[in-house]
Amino acid sequence: MACFGRSGDDHFARALENHGLLDFYALGTRRGARGIPPEHTRLQPLFGLANFIFARTFSTYRGESMRFRTFGLFDRWAQSLLTPGQHFFTGYAFAPGAMRKTRVNGGMAFMDAWTSHPAEFWELLSEEQKIWKSKFLPVSRYYQDLVVKSVEAADYICIPSNFTRNSFLKRGYPKEKILFCPYPLDLSAFSPPAEPRPADRPFTIMHTGGLTLRKGAPYLLEAFRLIRKEVPNAVFRVSRMIRDDAKPIIEKYSDLPIQWDDLDFPEHVRRYQTSDLLIFPSIEDGFAFVVAEALASGLPVITTTNTGASDLVQPGINGEVVPIRDPRALADGALKWWERLRKGERAGGIDSLAQQLSVRTFENTFIGHLARLGIKSPSESG
Repeated sequence: MACFGRSGDDHFARALENHGLLDFYALGTRRGARGIPPEHTRLQPLFGLANFIFARTFSTYRGESMRFRTFGLFDRWAQSLLTPGQHFFTGYAFAPGAMRKTRVNGGMAFMDAWTSHPAEFWELLSEEQKIWKSKFLPVSRYYQDLVVKSVEAADYICIPSNFTRNSFLKRGYPKEKILFCPYPLDLSAFSPPAEPRPADRPFTIMHTGGLTLRKGAPYLLEAFRLIRKEVPNAVFRVSRMIRDDAKPIIEKYSDLPIQWDDLDFPEHVRRYQTSDLLIFPSIEDGFAFVVAEALASGLPVITTTNTGASDLVQPGINGEVVPIRDPRALADGALKWWERLRKGERAGGIDSLAQQLSVRTFENTFIGHLARLGIKSPSESG
């Protein structure tokens, strides 16, 4: 298994390790993943160092594009680690060459698709760039080409959500090559607040994960403007992570009173517990972990049909799911929940959410797919 940096793919690595199936987990970082022993870890920290330098030296879009350029070197490194007969798992764009080599050597190549089908991704976001007259591409062409090559090289693709699965089916991808594997969440880190909501707290809305056209920044800001017309003292907390394509949009909403956040993890968790609602209006998102985090923290979530984690939202119970590019629907959903929250109601569905997001559920699903394909743990094989 090889991934450029630590991510949600760590869950796949831990599942393989827990079932005795992991030969190695290669990462372009200086630290390995939690739960993976040193003997099964391969590290190349120079990739992480380069990524850090790019992020500090260039604009967000340029730094991102420079990082993508290093994926070819990462792919070559991953190929050098492979031996004949191994199966191989990676993420979008990281190592299409290693996937091809795996297949030539008699193994199966697996890929985690954390966004929609590349054609769907490009179409949705190109349209968004056109709407807002952005000078930026949705993502660098180099990265997009690597994603397309990765899809072509994979024997099987792990899909985290119905939105992502449907995008592949819509584009004619064989359904028998899709392995449905919704991501888990460390539920020990997120929980609803023990104390009741303070009666004197103003309606406090949060958004986290960065402001970009892909994440629906214009519709988010316009929705908050509409909300403040009905609730003038509403508070809006937003992470100070701004992509280049969103900067011109934010300037048009400079009159809004936004509380900009730059929080470490403990403060981030606490922010969920001291807010009332999360708005996450993505145009395209395979699975937004922040939606799962918010729901696990007891926050209702207003999100879109194109946010994969909307699978977790039960309308009227723990949030609302609305169409993309519709700030009025976002605002109406938020105001509907404000009326309920101010009466002392809370979002529900925690028990079913815990089942959906549990690591055990994820591992049983993923390892079950592998078993059906003939890949079994040593204990099962024996």
